Amino acid sequence: MPAPTALPASLPPAHDLTDAEFAELDDLLAATPEPLQPVDAVMLDGFLCGVLVQPVLLEPATWLPHVFDFDGQPLPDDVDAAWLERTSALVLRRYAALNRAIVEDGWFNPLVLEFDDEHPPAPLAEGEVDPMEGLAEVSQPLMPWVAGFQHAAICFPDLMELPQDEVMTALARLYRHLPAETDEEREVVATLDREYPLTTLDDAIEEMVTTVAELSDLTRDARYKVETVKRETPKVGRNDPCPCGSGKKFKQCHGAT
Repeated sequence: MPAPTALPASLPPAHDLTDAEFAELDDLLAATPEPLQPVDAVMLDGFLCGVLVQPVLLEPATWLPHVFDFDGQPLPDDVDAAWLERTSALVLRRYAALNRAIVEDGWFNPLVLEFDDEHPPAPLAEGEVDPMEGLAEVSQPLMPWVAGFQHAAICFPDLMELPQDEVMTALARLYRHLPAETDEEREVVATLDREYPLTTLDDAIEEMVTTVAELSDLTRDARYKVETVKRETPKVGRNDPCPCGSGKKFKQCHGAT
């Protein structure tokens, strides 16, 4: 697997992770105690975006377990405290940087894998099925990132349950970079390839980022909705008669406290 590298960042380096810190984070995640199965740094990037565009505001304590294990199993009680503190700090910094970039700029710089002669795809074990088999060439570098996004969408299904056609269309535009498993999925990918052809990796990255930003816009109102509590009875003033029927003023009766 090639070393993950970030596209040039628009945020000040002090805010986001450096390339060295992305590599460190990848190593730290790989050191998650067995038998837990963590995401890697590239999948994490997609997962964080999948968390950020949810129609509900998710606290880190809710989604962090799914970073360290696909099934969200807890870390062991005797986990190395220094490892956990450093790993969590890097994850949360990347989360904050992505959130800021999406909200302020409508754009972010995804962490993607670019295969070349120096960093070829990892060789397959004997009998192992190539997870990228059948994928378009421009989709192969994006597949791990989109798989991370899908991981978040499966863990937290509120996004997929929204009754908005725009959301379903946006998800289809992202999931075109995953292997199609059914005839229906293959038909959707073929339709997208005809109507929204992607000829270069830059085109594919731009469309992926734009789609995530659109999802963020579509879910923003729901994500930050404040519930209004409606009183069943009118508010009682301090000088009004107490509702208990004592004949005293509210401030001298049940409102005395």
